[in-house]
Amino acid sequence: MSFFKRAIELITYHERKRPEPFTLSEYKEADGAKEQAEPEKPDGGDRKQIFKRPVPVSALRTGAGRGEQGKGLVSRDLSVNREKIKELYHLPLSKDFVLRDFVIALKPPVEAFAVFMEGMADKNIINNAVLEPLMLWANMSEDRKDKNLLDLIKERILPGNQVDIYSDFQPILERINYGGTAVFVEGCEAALVVETKGWEHRTVGAPTVEQVVRGPHEAFVETLRVNTALIRKQLQTEDLVTEMTKVGLRSKIDVAIMYLSDVANPELVAEVRRRVTGLKIDHLVDSGVLEQLIEDHPFMPAPQVLATERPDRVVSMLAEGRVAVLANGNPFVLVVPATFFTLLHSPEDIYLRWPYGSVLRLTRLFSFFIALFLPGLYLAMVYHHQEMVPTELILAVAGARERVPFPTIVELVLMEFSFELIREAGVRVPGVIGVTIGIIGALILGQAAVSAGIVSPILIIVVAVTGLANFSIPNFSLAFTVRLLRFVFIFLGTAFGFLGISAGFYFFLLMLTGMRSFGVSFLASAGPGRSVLLRKPVWEQELRPDFLKPLNKQSQPGISRNWVIKEKSREGGPGDKQK
Repeated sequence: MSFFKRAIELITYHERKRPEPFTLSEYKEADGAKEQAEPEKPDGGDRKQIFKRPVPVSALRTGAGRGEQGKGLVSRDLSVNREKIKELYHLPLSKDFVLRDFVIALKPPVEAFAVFMEGMADKNIINNAVLEPLMLWANMSEDRKDKNLLDLIKERILPGNQVDIYSDFQPILERINYGGTAVFVEGCEAALVVETKGWEHRTVGAPTVEQVVRGPHEAFVETLRVNTALIRKQLQTEDLVTEMTKVGLRSKIDVAIMYLSDVANPELVAEVRRRVTGLKIDHLVDSGVLEQLIEDHPFMPAPQVLATERPDRVVSMLAEGRVAVLANGNPFVLVVPATFFTLLHSPEDIYLRWPYGSVLRLTRLFSFFIALFLPGLYLAMVYHHQEMVPTELILAVAGARERVPFPTIVELVLMEFSFELIREAGVRVPGVIGVTIGIIGALILGQAAVSAGIVSPILIIVVAVTGLANFSIPNFSLAFTVRLLRFVFIFLGTAFGFLGISAGFYFFLLMLTGMRSFGVSFLASAGPGRSVLLRKPVWEQELRPDFLKPLNKQSQPGISRNWVIKEKSREGGPGDKQK
């Protein structure tokens, strides 16, 4: 679609050719409905069900659960299973795979073998909780005809807290690839899978991107179970639901969907589940890739999903009725839906007293407009609107540019590009050198450029103030959006002056108002009475955001500071009547 056609569609009314794919509305439970609908299967139907439960041994005897397509079924012949495992894992070519033959100490003895991935599984757990009980402690002599052998081993021998029985190779391979240990027993058409994960991982540390002065200093890590535990540690309620699914046709990365069942809108939860389980890709590299796959408007510049590394921020948003999506192997958690003011706010706003938080929010909003418009306004003033500037100021600007050989637009673009170059270099080089590069680029090169007459001093001030304002935006994706759109307003201000900037801002607002994030308008929280610009005191934040359509709209009682009522009641004032 061409730019002009898109512009005409934005400024003119036209009826939608098809309804919007998803709009969040008030949830109304159907009459007689007692259970939530089952998760919708991904398109195609050729893949196995996402939320798969272990098939019990009793079901294996009747053949239940064998209709799913996978890597085949487990054989009663131990040698057949061993050759199948060697074929699937390319043994002996793969050197990080361990296949251990042993004999279970039963009467009579039974042959078996265990398989696991070296480096993914904990060898101490395997030795102490799998091999030692089976090889030394079994010694069961009673009659086993009335009960399956795998059931006896699971219930009476293996002390592991997570032991499952599978008849299909597909779930067995998935558990082995994730650090589990599979035990194949002679004469059994299923295998035991014991939870033995034990890979190296980074410990919980302080946030590196979303730093705050006052607040929890914990950040997510690359291990999914650790991240879910960090959320549950702060949100200790049985209503917190964690749904698990796998994304990726080859890698099968674990993805968790977390929400409060008594707060989050079921339509929102179902939409998030539908988008995540409906993905068909080879490998999910990062949560940033997942964000691009599930967002509503891929071609819009503004982000529609909030990515955060702070557990406390995820907890506060879950309490409001939002949904969190966690991907294994990534320290950033996605929270949906996200609005403009959600991206502009910082966790520190709520930790400080309400006057300080309000000032920070106003400063941040003012910085957003400075970073977006200041260079364009400067060029519009120089080229088109000199009469709107005081005489002393325009003379100072002209005097500063007297020795500069380039047009203002050239020197501004040159300085903006240099600033972006310094920023990118500071990120890519090692930390200690990055600080040095920033100081050299900002001070020495800037001063040298002014002394050489390449740029004017006032332009250095404009670029520096713009860069500082851009750094004050707390969300990296939103700050990147401002960095890109700033160049658009630079050329609009150069070509058309204030009129071009006003027209560009009008189209920008039209794009924002047309954007949706999981059924919620991107500017939904900009209505009157919202606590978005001036932060309300915590005792007045009684309602959850209504644009989320939560099941429970009341976040706290109308009077949360009960001690104030009691004090007034003792004094014999109006508190008696209120009580």
